[in-house]
Amino acid sequence: MGGSRPVPGVSGTVASSMSRRAMGQPRRITDSFPRRRQRGPGRPPGRLKDKDKDKAQVKPKVRDCPRATSQRPPDPALLEMLRRFDLCWEYGPCTGITRLQRWERAQALGLSPPGPVRDALLEHRDNPDVTYSLWHEYEL
Repeated sequence: MGGSRPVPGVSGTVASSMSRRAMGQPRRITDSFPRRRQRGPGRPPGRLKDKDKDKAQVKPKVRDCPRATSQRPPDPALLEMLRRFDLCWEYGPCTGITRLQRWERAQALGLSPPGPVRDALLEHRDNPDVTYSLWHEYEL
């Protein structure tokens, strides 16, 4: 009793699971799935197919944002304060709306957003670096 005999018209996986059942061994979950062919010659491991290369080179969708060339860049301390406001999730999501709209929504909900943020947003209302959140360029 060396091994299982091939059954005509039955694949090797099914035959091996049949022989296991005949011998009283439990079926394995892998017995239900066909075996994959091994890598053929000329295809080194890890090489992508042509259609997979397109997926690997996908770039995120980014909107063009208006940039005012005549405006000087805002103070780095101001941008850091606004960045912290963007990253603070207790005031709700910030995608799809301006920072001032987010501040006003948080105020209406009674979340007490920081007053200096609103003051800075009103003072630099025409500057897109101040008006829009960190993620405004990304589509929803």
